[in-house]
Amino acid sequence: MSTNIAGYFASQGHPVILGDADTQQSSKFWLSQRPETLPHIATWEYQPDLVLTAKPPKGITHVVIDTPGGISGWRLQEVMERADKVVVPVMPSVFDMQATNDFLIKLMQLTQNRATQVAVVGNRVDTRTISAANLRKFIESLEVPVLSYLRDTQYYLHMAAHGLSMFDITPSKVQKDLEQWVPICEWLDQDS
Repeated sequence: MSTNIAGYFASQGHPVILGDADTQQSSKFWLSQRPETLPHIATWEYQPDLVLTAKPPKGITHVVIDTPGGISGWRLQEVMERADKVVVPVMPSVFDMQATNDFLIKLMQLTQNRATQVAVVGNRVDTRTISAANLRKFIESLEVPVLSYLRDTQYYLHMAAHGLSMFDITPSKVQKDLEQWVPICEWLDQDS
């Protein structure tokens, strides 16, 4: 999710930095694979915890931070103090839905008196399955906006291996996917 959001901002000409606060360092790896011919996305060279407290370099207008699914405590508070918007991906599994529910309760408590906006995106959804129907029912029961449901496609895996986002390849190849990203991008662009 974070790599595609950073890719979207870069494709729109915004100076963007992608910080990877997850110990897995997937976003950092993605950036290392990104071709230099594509719109530039900066990064911090720090350890994950420092990404949460470091200030963006001068001239950067958009900051995207990839956080671990289980972020909590001071790390979560630090991110929430700095975030304008938070996108929470949720996959169609009972375990992911439960973890997301608990996480959203914490987020709502932390954002209660702040201007931070929180929204949910269904991720890796095959609309023909019972689990997709359960995910839709679960997400719609939340008191958080649902931006979109992204289909489960191999494009995301192939693009990640090459440092690409949905916004870096020929639109006709990923038209269905770009259509699913429209409400996400519109929400990201509000007040930015």
